[in-house]
Amino acid sequence: METWKLIILFASCFFGGISVFFFKKDNTQRLKLILSFSGAYLFSITVLHLIPEVYQQTDEMIGLFILTGFLFQILLEQFSEGIEHGHVHKHEHDHYAFPFGIIISLCVHGLLEGMPLAKGHQNELVFGIVLHHIPAAFALGSVLLQNRVGNKAIVLLLIVFALMTPIGYFLGHSIDNGTIGEIDLYFDRMMAIVIGIFLHISTTILFESSVDHHFNLKKVIAVAAGVGIALVGFFTA
Repeated sequence: METWKLIILFASCFFGGISVFFFKKDNTQRLKLILSFSGAYLFSITVLHLIPEVYQQTDEMIGLFILTGFLFQILLEQFSEGIEHGHVHKHEHDHYAFPFGIIISLCVHGLLEGMPLAKGHQNELVFGIVLHHIPAAFALGSVLLQNRVGNKAIVLLLIVFALMTPIGYFLGHSIDNGTIGEIDLYFDRMMAIVIGIFLHISTTILFESSVDHHFNLKKVIAVAAGVGIALVGFFTA
């Protein structure tokens, strides 16, 4: 994968996180539109590209691993509090504590998301990951500020989080090339787990971006744009 893509993956996450120092006002509606677009795009590339690719294999257990990934993301969110899809939960003043669970679960999430980049459809995946990492990193920065973590520590933690997806790419590339033992034999199953994670993230974003399930023209346009761009990439590939 080209170096500039790795730079974009890192920079979008890092700068999305540190922007919390400059944009502290609540802008829920705009964030929801961005999330709707990114959720629709991520869901579309998962259905159009990733799922057909893993099902080309003869492994009859692929569906089980997709389901495992879906359920694993539910488990991760018990610790991350939904930050992967832009959630920021305000805590009472007597509950400030360093959010170890959030940091660890987000790092695992970012690492797993980078692994499919070792295969094809990199442009689509890079774009999808970037779009949902920006609000996720912003939400992480907000939570760290709420928990009175120092600014230097916040910057350091955002760097660690931003590095996880590029590291995941290198790990996936090593596995796919068989340079890490014989684990490359299970690469497609690992990709199926990531697909399950993508399905959970994207569908959760789409459901949660609705306001009381009322018709919202702006949201419909954002979702249509996300699906449309994914379709253009699909038919021009």
